[in-house]
Amino acid sequence: MGELRRIGTLEGDQTFPVYRAEPAAGATAAIIVIPEIFGINPGIRAKCDAWAKLGYLAVAPDIFWRFAEGEELDPDVPDQFDKALKNMGQFDLDSCMRDIEALIHHLKREGNCSKVGLVGFCLGGFVAYTAAARTDIDASVGYYGVSIDQHLGEAQAIANPLMLHIAGADHFVTADAQTAIHQALDGHPRVTLHDYPGLDHGFAAEIGQRRDEQGAQLADRRTEAFFAEHLAA
Repeated sequence: MGELRRIGTLEGDQTFPVYRAEPAAGATAAIIVIPEIFGINPGIRAKCDAWAKLGYLAVAPDIFWRFAEGEELDPDVPDQFDKALKNMGQFDLDSCMRDIEALIHHLKREGNCSKVGLVGFCLGGFVAYTAAARTDIDASVGYYGVSIDQHLGEAQAIANPLMLHIAGADHFVTADAQTAIHQALDGHPRVTLHDYPGLDHGFAAEIGQRRDEQGAQLADRRTEAFFAEHLAA
């Protein structure tokens, strides 16, 4: 359904790749899909295609394009998982935020979308949280975001709706980290938290061994309803 395209950076001096999936009819809202650390792989493309079928213009940027453009990795292959972790170590959050700003402007200006949402997974879940605090994204959703507990001081800047899905048995996000997230965000008027007891990191992956079907479907239903409410024209 979708295709790879290139979008100009916020500075206008370079371009970066995105996977773009368009609905059959014109879209009035768009959703930016932030990948895990495995690139725009088949699972992320499938998520974009699914959003397009629901009537959204969906785009997934390559968040590692500055040093590993085009890499598609499989989390179930140990060597590829290790490579993804190395890529994560080179990731620059501030540069990613500028790319998201560029995408928001592009989607509203050239995509004719009145509202833009963002959904991210793993590192992308952290990006979703940060985008809610640092950009004018209309609504954002993070799945099992890493490192959020280390950046809770930014929560006061969240002005638009944010939903976070927390995997209760996440081996990358400790119980102490989850407690800190709840203590900081439970009372926030713009934030909704959902816990999934017993589920591990990656439970909503479209493909591979990590997916938990029941948990993934529940989280995805909540996300769909969230965007339907907050991205309506």
